[in-house]
Amino acid sequence: MVPPPFVADTGWVTGVQIQSPPFGSLMKSWRRRRRLSQLDLALEADVSARHVSFIETGRSTPSRAMVLRLAAALQVPAREQNQLLLAAGLAPAYSERTLDDPGMSAVRTGVERVLNAYNPFPCLAVDRDWNVLQINAGANLLIEGVAAHLLAEPNALRISLHPDGLAPRIRNLAQWRHFVIGRLRRETALSGSEEAAALLAEIESYPGGQNETADLGGVVVPLELLGDDGQVLTFLSTVTTFGTALDLTAAELSIEAFLPADDATARALHAGN
Repeated sequence: MVPPPFVADTGWVTGVQIQSPPFGSLMKSWRRRRRLSQLDLALEADVSARHVSFIETGRSTPSRAMVLRLAAALQVPAREQNQLLLAAGLAPAYSERTLDDPGMSAVRTGVERVLNAYNPFPCLAVDRDWNVLQINAGANLLIEGVAAHLLAEPNALRISLHPDGLAPRIRNLAQWRHFVIGRLRRETALSGSEEAAALLAEIESYPGGQNETADLGGVVVPLELLGDDGQVLTFLSTVTTFGTALDLTAAELSIEAFLPADDATARALHAGN
C-alpha cells in the first residue's frame, strides 16, 4: 500500500512570519497568559521586579540574554521567542527553512526513516497546528472511509474527530475526544496560537461528548478503532519530537505513532501488511 495523494516526498508545510507588537507589551501579555505577577516573573528569571517593570513599560531595553532568560521563565515556544527578539530589535534565535531545503536533509531523512520503521503500525508527521505533513503506509488504516473534504487539506485532529472522519469508527469516542481536546487545550494555552485556538473551538463543536473515565488501569487512554471486519483494534499513541532543534520547522514537527495495545491488534496489522 502507498500513502494517499496528499502525501508526497516534498509534501511539507512552511510557517509564516508574524509582525510583533512592542517588546514590553508582548512580554506583558505572555506574563498575564501564564498568570504571573511581575514579582513572580522576576523570581523565575532571577532578576529584580523593578527591572521587569522597566522592561514592560519601555523604560529599559533588554539585552538578547535577558530576552531569552525571560522567554525561558515564561515557557515561550520557539516561534514566539523569535517574535520577542524581533520586537526587542534583535535577530531571531531560530531559523526557518522548508524541509525541502538542502540544509534540512538530515531532518527530512530522519522523519522518513522513523515513519517507515513503524510500518505496519500507523505513523504520521504533523506540524504544531496538527496539519498532516507525511504519513507511512500503515496510516492508510486511519483514513479509510474519511471524506474527501477532510483529506484535501488534512489535519490530524479534524480527521480523528469530525463526523465525516474517523469518529464513527472510534468505539470509545467520548473518551478519546476528552483526551484529544484536553491535549489541544493545553497546547493552545502554552503557545498562544490563534490558529490553535480556532482549531480548538472547531473541534469542541463536533458531536460525540466527553468521558473522563480512564482505561488500562488509568495509565493511558487507548484509541479503540473498529476495523472493516468488525474487529476492535486498540492503539496507544506515542509522540516523537526533535528535542534540540534550532530551526522552527524541525522544532514544531511531531511524529505520532499508534502502537498496538494488545496481541490481537498487532496480529491484525501484520496480517494486513
